[in-house]
Amino acid sequence: MSKLTPTPGQTVGPFYGYALPFNKDNELLAPGSPGSIRLQGTVYDGAGEAIPDAILEIWQPDSEGNVVQRTGSLVRDGYTFTGWGRAAVGNSGVFTFTTVNPGPTEAGAAAFISVAVFARGLMNRLFTRIYLPENEEALAADPLLSSLDPERRSTLIARRDADGGLTWDLRLQGGNETVFLDFERSEGATQ
Repeated sequence: MSKLTPTPGQTVGPFYGYALPFNKDNELLAPGSPGSIRLQGTVYDGAGEAIPDAILEIWQPDSEGNVVQRTGSLVRDGYTFTGWGRAAVGNSGVFTFTTVNPGPTEAGAAAFISVAVFARGLMNRLFTRIYLPENEEALAADPLLSSLDPERRSTLIARRDADGGLTWDLRLQGGNETVFLDFERSEGATQ
């Protein structure tokens, strides 16, 4: 049996701009709900220019650290925290989500939000994380963060806004490029 050679994925965009968004996709719960916060930021290219047509997806636990196990997150009812959202970046490169501060999934762990990035010119989506800035002890002990140089580590940690929300900017290339995760295929995986 011959070994299959992996081929690159299809270029991610720009067709996703009309095919992926859906009503209230960036609302993991309704704006103004108790405990809701705004997660916002800007997506930049390697030259430091805002990218006007990217899409971000996030996955996260609820405020107690519980991973949501409900189906139907594409149908927003305005009450149920879904743990998953998708936001198209506007013409200014800005994205926004209505969500909650995620709780740590185990005692002493750093709380984070998982992110997937789709953008024009990417052969495959990119994966990264957004960490909450408050628990410095948990951040220092996090296996991913502790494996990075301090200046690279800071690309994954959000800033807390005066209103309690979070701001986190994403840089696809260049100086201060966001750290992206590399998930290797396991042996025997389908190509």
